[in-house]
Amino acid sequence: MLSLHTNAAALSTQNAVGFTNKALTTSLTRLGTGYRVNSAMDDAAGLQIAVRLEAQARGMAVAQKNTQNGISMMQTAEGAFTELTNVLLRMKDLATEAFNASTTAADKAALQAEYDALGLELANIIRTSSFGGQTLFSDGTTTDGSGGLLSSAITFQIGASAAETMQVDTGQSLADLADALADVSAMYRAEAGANTELTTGTNAIIETINNAIAAVGKMRAELGAASNRLEHVYNNLGNMIMNTKASRGRIMDVDYAQETANATSKQLLLQAGTAALKQSSALSQLVVALMH
Repeated sequence: MLSLHTNAAALSTQNAVGFTNKALTTSLTRLGTGYRVNSAMDDAAGLQIAVRLEAQARGMAVAQKNTQNGISMMQTAEGAFTELTNVLLRMKDLATEAFNASTTAADKAALQAEYDALGLELANIIRTSSFGGQTLFSDGTTTDGSGGLLSSAITFQIGASAAETMQVDTGQSLADLADALADVSAMYRAEAGANTELTTGTNAIIETINNAIAAVGKMRAELGAASNRLEHVYNNLGNMIMNTKASRGRIMDVDYAQETANATSKQLLLQAGTAALKQSSALSQLVVALMH
C-alpha cells in the first residue's frame, strides 16, 4: 500500500539500521577496550564469575608475597642460629683446650675470659635478633625464649580464603634451646661474679655444649622444614594463579580476530541499511506521481 503517512518499508529499514548501529557500537567498544564484557549487560553471569576469579587470583598473589616474607623471616632466624652454632663451636674448642693437662691456671683464666664473652654474645643474639621490627626469640630484654615472634605458634595466610592458613610452632624448641644455652654459660643469664666453667669445673661442660649445639640444630631443622613447605606453597599458588587468570581471560577478553570480522560485517550492513533507507524514503514520491 502506498501511503503518505506510513512508510512501512522505511520504518522496517530504520529499525534494522538501529539494531545494526547498536551492534556495531558494541563491537567497536570491545575492540577499543580489549574486553568482551564491558558491563553486566554484555554477560551478567560471565561478569559475576570473572569478578570471583579476579578476587581469587588477587588473593593468591598476596598469599604468594606472604610466603616469601615468611621465608625471609625464617631465613633471618636461620642466620642467627648459624651464628649461635659458630659461637658454641668456639666455646667447645675453648673447653676442650682448658681440660688438657698441659694447660696452666693462667691459660685457663684466659680461656675463661673469652668463654665468658662468648656467653654474653649468645644472650645478645637471642635478645636482639629481629625481623621487620619484631624480635624473633625474646621480648628484647629476657633470654628465656619468651616474648619473641617465634616463642609461640605463628600463622601464615597462604591462600585467598580464610581456611587457607599454615601454622608453625617452635615455642617449645626455643624454650629448650634457651635452657640449654643457660647451662653452657652463667654469663648467658648475665650473672655477676667470677665464672668457673673452665677454671674449676669438669670437662662435662663439653657435653653440655654438645647438647646446646643439638638444640640449635633442632630449631634450624624445624625452621628449614617450614621454609621448604612455604616454598612449595609459593609454587602451587603460582600454578593456580596462572590457570585462574587464564579462565578469567576466556570470559572477559575479546577475540580480536572474531570481533574484527564482526565489526566489518556490521559496518557493511550499516552502509547497506543506510542506502536502503534512502531508497525507501523515495517511495512517498510515488504517491505524488499518482496525483498528477
